[in-house]
Amino acid sequence: MTTLMMSEDETMLQDAARGFLDGAAPVSHLRGLRDAGETHDAKLWGEMAAMGWTGVLVPEDAGGSDMGHAAAGILAEEMGKTLVTSPFLSTAVIAATALRQVATDRSKAALGQIAEGKVIYALAIDEGHKHDPDATALQAVADGNGFKLTGSKGFVVDGANADRVLVLARAEAGLTLFDLPADRDGITRTANAMIDARDAAAVDFADVEATGDDVVGTVGDAMTVLQPALNAGQAALAAEMAGLAAGAFGMTVGYLKERKQFGIEIGRFQALQHRAAHLWCETEVTASAVRNAGRVLDEDIDNATMAVSLAKARATDTAKLAVIEGVQMHGGIGMTDAFDMGFYMKRARVAAEWLGDYGYHAERVAAARGF
Repeated sequence: MTTLMMSEDETMLQDAARGFLDGAAPVSHLRGLRDAGETHDAKLWGEMAAMGWTGVLVPEDAGGSDMGHAAAGILAEEMGKTLVTSPFLSTAVIAATALRQVATDRSKAALGQIAEGKVIYALAIDEGHKHDPDATALQAVADGNGFKLTGSKGFVVDGANADRVLVLARAEAGLTLFDLPADRDGITRTANAMIDARDAAAVDFADVEATGDDVVGTVGDAMTVLQPALNAGQAALAAEMAGLAAGAFGMTVGYLKERKQFGIEIGRFQALQHRAAHLWCETEVTASAVRNAGRVLDEDIDNATMAVSLAKARATDTAKLAVIEGVQMHGGIGMTDAFDMGFYMKRARVAAEWLGDYGYHAERVAAARGF
């Protein structure tokens, strides 16, 4: 039976992460990056690597700490509480999980670079307004012993700052995953101004040359490699959103205890107490779903779809509730840029769409249950 109680080691990891992030990356750090027009802090990323976070899913023989998906979720959740901006999800979670599915010298070397914090990966998968890998139209046309890639990808998170790109393309044999340097001839990246100040880009491919060595896994069988990586990314993103909800809740409760009307703290008003209690209950249930997803991924990554989608759907719903209630209970100040609640709302909105929205994951849960 899967236990949802945190182990002593996990509790220590959580405490260490919170202690570091409170000092190195509070919400004011995100505000500073946004105001400076930046989306990546290389110093912060290097410090994460020094603590072993970038290698959380990298095997020990490749230089990683290999702590597992539950641990990755703990780190993502703590990052979510203060809206940390980093390529952790795209690189240390998604790319690392994809690359460890194939046993090649090249993938092992790439995993080592991830663990050392020397490379940033982006996942170029979606082409439409919604997450749908099966709808991939970017073409990989056979050319000699390799391929030429032509097409476009949108909403590539960490795409502007990435060193390498995992790109999903459609070859004659079927969907194929490629690992390409982001500066290869024919690749054009256009940074997007995201409302949550996170790095994302549109990426265009114009007759981009790819060799057989650039293929991750087998030609025409991308999902064998990519699906576990997507599951891992979706679970970690759900954990980040659970942390976001907890962070917004904590800010709101703090405000309820300080703000006075008619000479008393508004937190004494029973109507607000009921709303706060309901939100707390939702965050606790979601935290359990997120923890379960991490446990299931560690135990059986190939059969984790329902647990992961349940976590992502619940986290999306709970984060939305947390930021709406946060804004409402703060009143007019909650809508101003001078106050941090707006950052939580913007991050919740973007995270809801990345790697599948509520409807996408609700449908996957329903299908897994036979509906």
